[in-house]
Amino acid sequence: MYKNYIKHLIDFIIALIGFLLLSPIFIFVTIGLFFANKGKPFFFQTRPGKNEKLFKIVKFKTMNDKKDAQGNLLSDEHRLTKIGSFVRKTSLDEIPQLINVLKGDMSLIGPRPLLVHYLPLYNDFQKQRHNIRPGITGWAQINGRNAISWEQKFEYDVWYVTHCSFLLDVKILFLTAKKVFVREGISQEGQATMEVFKGSANGN
Repeated sequence: MYKNYIKHLIDFIIALIGFLLLSPIFIFVTIGLFFANKGKPFFFQTRPGKNEKLFKIVKFKTMNDKKDAQGNLLSDEHRLTKIGSFVRKTSLDEIPQLINVLKGDMSLIGPRPLLVHYLPLYNDFQKQRHNIRPGITGWAQINGRNAISWEQKFEYDVWYVTHCSFLLDVKILFLTAKKVFVREGISQEGQATMEVFKGSANGN
């Protein structure tokens, strides 16, 4: 009952209160990124949600659109702006996703919504991560975030899907706050973001 009904109601209430309380920060960051990214403070991208239903995720745009001589985008690390780096390290880039929670596309807690072109690469076990709404934070995030391997990340995601409960969500919220405060696991060593997922080694 909690997973299917109560969780969504709690998500909506907390997201609404959170967005109202964080609105001054939301406005300040939006203005800063507006100038840093030449009028583009937000990043929109299609992601798969519950049951692989597609939706548009919204985040603060922490990287510019600089390209090399051949017209290709530079690496994430080279496109990360100074204010974008601060916003990402403090996890302020996640604030706009409260809008996704209010719309019902996402939950506060759940597996992170990944890229659409990863869908054909998942094995049957990994596909279970889409049995519930994706979240702003989740079990994988408090257990390493981007600093762990894809295999570990999916293990944590599916574990959460099968063990979802109110007490577990409360625990994840508190541990997420701790992670944000000490700035742990934001990226893999030598990279600004998580490496690209290329499919499971065993394919099972």
